[in-house]
Amino acid sequence: MDTDNSIIYGLEFQARALSAQVAETETSRFLIGTQSLKQTNNQVHLLEVNENDLTLNTKVYQHPFGEIWKLNTSPFETNILSTCYNTLDPENMCRMKTMLLKIPDATDNVDEQETLVVLKELDTSNYTGDVKTTEFNSVDKNKCATVVDNHILFFDIGENVGTEISKVSLEGKSNPKYTTGKWYPHQNSTNFIAISEANVLCYDTRVNDKSIAWKIETNTSNHYLLRDVDINVNVQALIATAGDDAYIRLWDARKPVEPLYASRDHSHWVWCVRFNTFHDQLLLSSSSDARVLLSSVLAYSSEANNSSILNGSDNDDSENTDPNSNDTVTDKIKNDTSKELLKKEGPLQWYEQHEDSVYCVEWSTADPWTFASLSYDGRLVINRVPKHYKYQILL
Repeated sequence: MDTDNSIIYGLEFQARALSAQVAETETSRFLIGTQSLKQTNNQVHLLEVNENDLTLNTKVYQHPFGEIWKLNTSPFETNILSTCYNTLDPENMCRMKTMLLKIPDATDNVDEQETLVVLKELDTSNYTGDVKTTEFNSVDKNKCATVVDNHILFFDIGENVGTEISKVSLEGKSNPKYTTGKWYPHQNSTNFIAISEANVLCYDTRVNDKSIAWKIETNTSNHYLLRDVDINVNVQALIATAGDDAYIRLWDARKPVEPLYASRDHSHWVWCVRFNTFHDQLLLSSSSDARVLLSSVLAYSSEANNSSILNGSDNDDSENTDPNSNDTVTDKIKNDTSKELLKKEGPLQWYEQHEDSVYCVEWSTADPWTFASLSYDGRLVINRVPKHYKYQILL
């Protein structure tokens, strides 16, 4: 494994919250949230990757509100973020909360640790249980969604900052709960996807009753818990799931009876799965086996002849009439090595620089070849896609 281009950054405290600075498209930046048992010690680290000499510029901000379990950044403003954190109430009972924060303007004193500015605490006091995530809508900058216990709360974060405008509740005999959720990036981000146990549920937020638009039952026989879900922004209805059975699966939400692809390459729970938004044939995953995996899913990507494989039919405009031939896809590939990449659906590269569970992995939104991974012991590793795979994709 070639790790010559890796950058390792160590935190003083444990951590499991990582996000790319989504609104930043010129420079690779990542934010990390810490988990110190002493509430006032918690921090958010802002890391900027210097691509020229492979170094990091860092800035630390105080987050004295509690230990951070989830962190997201606004797709519209680089200085806006949300955190879900555990804190103590006046009765010294632990309680999960979520708030919108602003990174303060730069000061002349580079050694001073500034405190994040609170914009608004989103009120979840009427709902008991864990606050899993607060997700910014990618189209409407005045809207966000918070997943808490068995509810999804939709907030107005425009002029009426923090006003709850609607919600979805999950009902069932076994009191099911949501694990996490995110906005569906297609159809103007009007749908919201959440996972509960072994199911993926998609809600249409345009209708009053917030009915389920579609559902994927990923493993009804064993009911392994799903840990994460991601959506391909370049291919309609292509969903990736990961969970406690160590499988990564790809699904066509229009035909969710069987997965399009299933791979059990990790040896323990998979906590995170991410499509590359620029080159969606690349898929990242991280696991409790302390490893990060870069995989190829070219046959199911936007490069696969305009998704003809997903549709299960040949392209009518293609001269290829052999359903077993890959010529309609490989016409775009310039050399024999790239044809091998096309055929190889599965692991491309393992990254084994962590010594603890890797809870998060995120692609840079500025450089499609750069990504960061975070393990619970507070180790962040910046890696790049190996050059030979990069050139195979570009040529």
